[in-house]
Amino acid sequence: MSEIAAETTRVVAFPQAVAATPVDENTASMIEVLQEQLRLAREGKLRSVAVVSVSSDGGAVGTQWSCTHGDITSLIGKLTVLTHDMMAARK
Repeated sequence: MSEIAAETTRVVAFPQAVAATPVDENTASMIEVLQEQLRLAREGKLRSVAVVSVSSDGGAVGTQWSCTHGDITSLIGKLTVLTHDMMAARK
């Protein structure tokens, strides 16, 4: 078998393109917020970040943070105020 014939037997067809999924506005909003925070971090404009995540069924809440030692108290206070504001907005 020639080298050219051997090469053509190893050609694999590309799989079909992935179908476009409908845009979910909630997911798009979360991604936009995270991208903005990443941009600010890359530019050196942030020193601390706190994230509160709620599962899709609302049954689980998680928190993550990255901060300097002195910022933890301030972040907890800001998250507390944010929580109260969000609860008030639901009413």
